[in-house]
Amino acid sequence: MNKLQGGLPYVAMLLVLFASSAVNAAVPGEDLTQSTIGYASLVIFGIAYCLVMGEEYLQLRKSKPVLLAAGLIWLMIGYVYQQQGNIEVAQAALEHNLLEYAELLLFLLVAMTYISAMEERRLFDALQAWMVSKGFNFRSLFWLTGILSFIISPIADNLTTALLMCAVVMKVGGSNLRFINIACVNIVIAANAGGAFSPFGDITTLMVWQAGLVTFTQFLDLFIPSLVNYLVPALIMSFFVPRTRPNTTNEHVELKRGARRIVCLFILTIATAVGFHAWVHFPPVMGMMMGLAYLQFFGFFLRKTLPSSLEKKKAVAIANNDEAALKRIGSVVPFDVFKRVSHAEWDTLLFFYGVVMCVGGLSLLGYLGVVSDIMYTQWNPVWANIMVGILSAIVDNIPVMFAVLTMQPELSLGNWLLVTLTAGVGGSLLSIGSAAGVALMGAAHGKYTFFGHLKWAPVIALGYVASIVCHLLLNHHLF
Repeated sequence: MNKLQGGLPYVAMLLVLFASSAVNAAVPGEDLTQSTIGYASLVIFGIAYCLVMGEEYLQLRKSKPVLLAAGLIWLMIGYVYQQQGNIEVAQAALEHNLLEYAELLLFLLVAMTYISAMEERRLFDALQAWMVSKGFNFRSLFWLTGILSFIISPIADNLTTALLMCAVVMKVGGSNLRFINIACVNIVIAANAGGAFSPFGDITTLMVWQAGLVTFTQFLDLFIPSLVNYLVPALIMSFFVPRTRPNTTNEHVELKRGARRIVCLFILTIATAVGFHAWVHFPPVMGMMMGLAYLQFFGFFLRKTLPSSLEKKKAVAIANNDEAALKRIGSVVPFDVFKRVSHAEWDTLLFFYGVVMCVGGLSLLGYLGVVSDIMYTQWNPVWANIMVGILSAIVDNIPVMFAVLTMQPELSLGNWLLVTLTAGVGGSLLSIGSAAGVALMGAAHGKYTFFGHLKWAPVIALGYVASIVCHLLLNHHLF
């Protein structure tokens, strides 16, 4: 610790030197892509992402390197813009990125809280027991969770759906790490593919819809290409999933009080989020936060009515001479919403902060603008949109799509749908390429990993290419 503290002043001095050299190399309004600060920021971001990808072997939580990288990048940016007397520009950019993250954070926090509440009410235990009682083997479970992910994600968004299905896989898979990994890969692909043909399935589709470039019904033209994107890798991967049954025993799971009503409240929360956007054109996060109030009031109701509920159950248990029921009644713990909030995957939420701020800094330096300009002025738009999907897997689809929308290139409807498709499903190529993949690395920590996903990348890439070809063939009249 002392060595670290002793080295911090030298690190700060180096950063100031980097920034100082950039001050003379740029004037206000000019990009810093060719400056020392620009190169230093790229190196810092690259090192941070290498540490993220090595999380499985380094045992270093993925949020730590990107949080540090974000701080270092913005420290250099702040110094340069202050020396130029143009600090207001950097402050505005910083506040814009913080606002984007705040919306993402609150949205995810509510979704994770609901999922934690459902788990505490034993809904996933009941779903596991149902699957076991039906005699599903691992291959059937592989298809069941994948298909449900594809169906639910257009409504509940790909991230929430992936977390929900991952919880089921973790319950059923038990100690079978191989099944959990391949099932999580399948869920990420299915959730991203399902979210690509709905404005509410992914943040990128929402951005395109809000920009007025594609109407609600026109997104449905992406349904078959999205389905192909899921089915091609799923068919191949299914041959590597055994037909053996989970090592679990049949059991009856009694749902805790209010479990089904929490599911209904979650559906109402999603509807509220959709309503806020559709009717008053506010960010969906407003509806999600209102939905958190639904859960809080319901938690208050459960606590207040708990004594009378326990008395009724106790009377029934005594009448039936059910000792097991009496023991369960004695172990009942009142429902606490804030305890559910504390169970959110904070490493994942902080990782998102680091990524958003790092990429926001690189965007202010001019790198995203340069890349977008090259792609849409020197390349064919189709190839440029295909590359957007690949970039989405490496960096993140939100800032890449934001850069494309900022440029507003002259594209046909077919090409706008293509970039929507590639940005949505391209993130499936790597586990860090989408919110669903990043969240599952946290939810299934040590069981679903970057390298566990990477070994299936060629198969996923085959589905990526097939979905693009399908779109070009089916929707050629839109180009």
